[in-house]
Formats: sequence, structure tokens, C-alpha cells
Amino acid sequence: MSIIYNDTKKDLPVKQLQELFVSAGWSDGSETPDMVANYNKPFINSTLVVSAWDNERLIGAVRVLSDKMFRSIIYDLVVLPEYQSKGIGKELVKRCMARYPDSEWLVQTTAEISGYYEKLGFKVNNDVFLSIPCKWFTAMKEKKTELMIWS
Repeated sequence: MSIIYNDTKKDLPVKQLQELFVSAGWSDGSETPDMVANYNKPFINSTLVVSAWDNERLIGAVRVLSDKMFRSIIYDLVVLPEYQSKGIGKELVKRCMARYPDSEWLVQTTAEISGYYEKLGFKVNNDVFLSIPCKWFTAMKEKKTELMIWS
């Protein structure tokens, strides 16, 4: 297995990107055609995208929003399950951090996954985190609730 890392391509193939999200359990694959067509928009609009490839197959990706100086935020670190525990996620994060080595690095994650990031040097931050939900996620939750009611 020869993994190639790419930090110049942001326009990742939408179908392969969706496969990554479905495999990670972040999506159930029920996105609307409009959502699927725009799956790579967050990546295209990110400051940095690092992807991992096994031949022509996208097997992992991460994106970063950064001011390139003070603060950088990791989003959507995802690796296909059959490629997990092989150091690919760690390498993706390492390559991101090498790009902006003096930046403060942040990541929003769940309690179950936070240990992974702690092993990479991240510390739990007890500051308050506020949010306004994304309309895409809200629409998906409403759709799932509607399906559950009618099932």
C-alpha cells in the first residue's frame, strides 16, 4: 500500500467525499441531490485541504480554516474505516500543522474522539463554545425526524 498525500487539490470528487462521510457515520447517505452536488464546497472554500489517496481512491481528508498566523481550526478529519489505525489521520493532521507551525490549533470533536487528538498534542479547552446550527444539518435532522414519524 502506497499512500500519496496531496495538499494542493481542494476540489475533491464529491462521490468519494460523500463515501468518506458515510463510512465515518457522519452521514447516512440521504442528502438531497443539491447537497451531494455541493459536498466539496466546504473543502474548496477552506484555507488548506490535505487528502490521502490509494491510487485514484480518496481514502482520507482533512480541511483547515486559518488566518495563517494566529489561529487554525481543523474540520472534517476523516479516513475510510479499512485504512484507519495505519497512521493516515495522524499524517494528515501533521501535514496541516506543519503548514502553519506557529498557529494556535483548535478542533471541535466529541468526547469519544477527543483522546485521539490529545495523543496528537491537543489539550482540552474549557472555554465556552457557542454555535448557530447550519441550515444543511438542520434540514437533515428535520428530514430524519419526519421519516421516523411516518415510519
